[in-house]
Amino acid sequence: MSELITAELVDLDLTADTKEAAARSLAERMLALGRVTDLDGFLADVAAREAQMPTGLDGGIGIPHCRSAHVTEPTLAFGRSAGRIDFGAPDGPADLIFLIAAPAGADSDHLTILSSLARQLMDPAFTDALRAVADAEAAAALVRGDVTPEEVARPEPEPMPAVTSAPFRIVAVTSCPTGIAHTYMAAEALEQAARAAGVELAVETQGSAGFTKLDPKAITAADGVIFAHDVEVRDRDRFAGMPSVDVGVKAGINRPAELIAELREKAALAPAAAPRAPMDEVAATGDGFATRLRAWLMTGVSYMVPFVAAGGLLIALAFAVGGYQINKAPSVAEHFAWAESASWAALFFQTGGAAFAFLVPVLAGYIAYGMADRPGLVPGFVGGSIALTVNAGFLGGLIAGLLAGGTVMAVQRVRIPPVLRGIMPVVVIPLISSAVVGFLMFLVVGKPVASLQKALTDWLSGLSGANAVVLGVVLGLMMCFDLGGPLNKCAYAFAVGGLADPNEGSLKVMAAVMAAGMVPPLAMALATTVRGRLFTKAERENGKAAWVLGASFITEGAIPFAAADPLRVIPSAMAGGAVTGALSMAFGCTLRAPHGGVFVVPLIGAPLLYLVAIAAGTAVTTASVVLLKGLNRPTPQPLPREEIPVAA
Repeated sequence: MSELITAELVDLDLTADTKEAAARSLAERMLALGRVTDLDGFLADVAAREAQMPTGLDGGIGIPHCRSAHVTEPTLAFGRSAGRIDFGAPDGPADLIFLIAAPAGADSDHLTILSSLARQLMDPAFTDALRAVADAEAAAALVRGDVTPEEVARPEPEPMPAVTSAPFRIVAVTSCPTGIAHTYMAAEALEQAARAAGVELAVETQGSAGFTKLDPKAITAADGVIFAHDVEVRDRDRFAGMPSVDVGVKAGINRPAELIAELREKAALAPAAAPRAPMDEVAATGDGFATRLRAWLMTGVSYMVPFVAAGGLLIALAFAVGGYQINKAPSVAEHFAWAESASWAALFFQTGGAAFAFLVPVLAGYIAYGMADRPGLVPGFVGGSIALTVNAGFLGGLIAGLLAGGTVMAVQRVRIPPVLRGIMPVVVIPLISSAVVGFLMFLVVGKPVASLQKALTDWLSGLSGANAVVLGVVLGLMMCFDLGGPLNKCAYAFAVGGLADPNEGSLKVMAAVMAAGMVPPLAMALATTVRGRLFTKAERENGKAAWVLGASFITEGAIPFAAADPLRVIPSAMAGGAVTGALSMAFGCTLRAPHGGVFVVPLIGAPLLYLVAIAAGTAVTTASVVLLKGLNRPTPQPLPREEIPVAA
């Protein structure tokens, strides 16, 4: 692999007067060295990137750049213009122009080199040296890092004044559409401004070379977050509830000090953060295998849930309109009568079935994605599809996702010749990982898992009496322990997996899981109504919303109460969930919809007994919370006359 920049790629007397002419002049040097195969095609890609956003930066810098199929290897050309060229920077034309060319399949190593240049451009010593350098060889060496700015005779920068103020902690995420330059320049600008302000800053650069997530401990300790991005921030829910400043990536480059000052003001005005629930503290500490495994599995489940909701509710609607026999209707592609409700019911059922067919592949694909990022998607989806083919079901998809992610991670650790790096992400990794996962799923683990899945299905089908009640208790405890966390999602995913091939037992499990998940928010709403003096004003307001959340099967509606008082609320919620799960199983209630709360009661087997089970669990949790809070409560908080409940 050739060097990124050589003397032949440097023009210290660039005579072009437009950005198009400058790009062509520098690109011709790349063409002469065989770094570009089609000059006009490459320049068209440069122009297309320029049309997305001007590439001029404050300080007299222009960085036209793109990834192009007409580039053979990552290349950087540098031109210095005495006449200065307009690249759309806010402070005027540029005299330092860098043309960055990356192949369409550029590997992460070279993208990292390009990003390091972006960081150097934010260093005044580096740009001063480029303006002072006397020959092309020295300029290329400076850009490559072979010489330092001090060796190119530059004025010494004034020392930064010492900062004695207490540290203010910030985390930041930067990203741009191409992920080559602006992403890293914004990060460098924010880091420099943070040092000048005496602020502790940790940055996550979500660039084309992939990204390393911020340490969860850093996020937990931060006073706020800055988003400087032009594309969607990945995994943004990690920063939920934090004071934030959200701007485009150019703002991160051009006015980082203002962003930090703005975040300081927002953090000063923000209310004190609520205590974290115990399950959140566990999720935010350490990076052991168990923690990472849970995160991988939750990634798959979180992407699967929308398919569950869409497909399951469409199927439930089909049953409501056309009855349970609608599953025998012919294909609506061959027969559809606009005026017949049965045809519409069949349409809903078959569309919902199509959505449900993606459950296992999506679960497997995004478990692998959580482990190995985008390269894990192909083998993950392939493995999930094979799991369906061999009747390994939900468990097979889970195992396929782990196998796919592990295989990709193993392939990525192998040292690859430079000539193959460009095709690794689009050819080599998908080919090898899919072949390995296919072999393992078809010939090694698929059949044993299918046998286990069949045994589990048969066991659920035969559940009755004490066995069913015990399972209901376990599911109820899992649904209410972490209120939407990993255990809750695990129980829910187990229930939803049974709906893909429903039988009497799996329908009972689905009913018990939804009933138990409704209890915590409903109980907190009831408790704030009957004993309002035990709760703060904010909790009483949350209680009003919890009625709707609980009725809709959104267990997370109880999280504000658990976060404020976990030792009383969580055990109480678990007690009520266990009672509801046990009663639902004992009553033989069934449910064909994966979601909906009270709004799908008409689709529930034994609906009146189902409501009795929910009411009983709600009463148990309410009584437990009121009793535990009343044993050691602080001075009662008087209620406004209009808020005093009749039952108090």
